[in-house]
Amino acid sequence: MPILDANTLESFSRSPEQTRRLGMRLGALLQSGDLLCLQGDLGAGKTTLVQGLAQGWGSLDPVSSPTFVLVNEYRRPDAGQLFHLDAYRIESLPEAEQLDLDAMLAAGPLVVEWPERLEPLLPPERLWVRLEYVDEERRDLQFSANGGRPEALLAAFRQSAYGVD
Repeated sequence: MPILDANTLESFSRSPEQTRRLGMRLGALLQSGDLLCLQGDLGAGKTTLVQGLAQGWGSLDPVSSPTFVLVNEYRRPDAGQLFHLDAYRIESLPEAEQLDLDAMLAAGPLVVEWPERLEPLLPPERLWVRLEYVDEERRDLQFSANGGRPEALLAAFRQSAYGVD
């Protein structure tokens, strides 16, 4: 677990289960207004990470890739909402503007797959996670925090997952 700098963390996952467990640790820390951007090629583990995020956050709903509906909404017993947006099929920024990202962030955490497709619309304060396919089982995850809350989130995640400050 190399700490590249105070706002960056690199982690290696050796299995889908480990990727889910990392997601569970991070998901347990999510709050309304948190923006997680998951960048990676097809098969890099984005949806697997979201499965863990939603479980750790306390979702009652099963997680699936929202590729065809753009946004999935997951619920918690306390009526909390977690939004999961897949921007892969978004073809233009005007189309993305219709999604009302601000309303989603006001209502709960927002996880965006393929965030580079709508980056100009995303708030600068975010936790960016780059997932890279290493081989069939292994993934390289790089977490980069930008802004006060994402930096605090990354620090809490580092402590929770690895026991280091």
